[in-house]
Amino acid sequence: MSDFLAGALAALMSILPGAATAPGGYVGYLEADYVYVAPTSAGRVVNIAVHEGETISAGQVLFALDDRQQQAMLDAANARVASARATLDNLVTGSRQQEIDVIRATLGKAQSDLQLAEANLARSEKLLAAGAAPAVRVEQDRAARNAAQAQVEQLTAQVGVAELPARNAQQLAAEANLTAAEADARRAALELSERQTTTPVAGLVDRLYFRTGEMVSGTPVVSIMPQGALKARFFVPEGDRSSLTLGEAVSVGCDGCTAMQAKVTYLAAEPQTTPPVIYSRQERGRLVYLVEAELDAPGTLQPGQPVTVTR
Repeated sequence: MSDFLAGALAALMSILPGAATAPGGYVGYLEADYVYVAPTSAGRVVNIAVHEGETISAGQVLFALDDRQQQAMLDAANARVASARATLDNLVTGSRQQEIDVIRATLGKAQSDLQLAEANLARSEKLLAAGAAPAVRVEQDRAARNAAQAQVEQLTAQVGVAELPARNAQQLAAEANLTAAEADARRAALELSERQTTTPVAGLVDRLYFRTGEMVSGTPVVSIMPQGALKARFFVPEGDRSSLTLGEAVSVGCDGCTAMQAKVTYLAAEPQTTPPVIYSRQERGRLVYLVEAELDAPGTLQPGQPVTVTR
């Protein structure tokens, strides 16, 4: 709408020299810079929390998209974090105490078996010396004693290993896996939170472009006119352009309203008509320049409303 109005007014003033300097002042219209709010990712709209014409505050929820997939991804990421943390804890602290207790109990039995095997071997050796037992019996008891001794040594070593923490390289790898899992969980949580979109500014809901149940993908769902965004756009002839300055106070009036104060915030550097190759005094009189002035208190005025600006 702003481009159409700007072109139409500029064309009218270029055709009618002096039209911009009518006795009542410079002619123009009201315009606003809208904020268009779109989701960060595609999805189906499941809730629209505002209505057109509603006044909203910054941070208020505008709409929400279906978040079931993102919730599942967050649950899976949290599970990976728990698994990685458990693996790291196990490597840092060694085996669980219950596992160590089982090995110690097995070691105690093996030590008892060793004592029994040594006693049997000693008795067999005495009987062999007295000629009451064959030599093969002594060899069998000696082999049983050696096996029991090996079992005790093996279980003793297992207890020592179970009580040791992980090697440095293993622990570093487990810490890296935990860090990566936590990063995935944070990303999943962020993606889940972004399924609900809030307004970045306070203002007035201008248009809703989607309804509940429709798919949206990278396009705005809501347009908002921020507070204080209303401004007057008007056109001045070439002769008045050089006397205007940024920050200059002007008065903006319209049909049925009292004059309001505004401040010039923009001065176009180029005219709104196509200039000839050589400027004559007559041709210069056809040039008009766009000027924007921000209203101090727009009240109930709306964009598109025609206004007259005086200095």
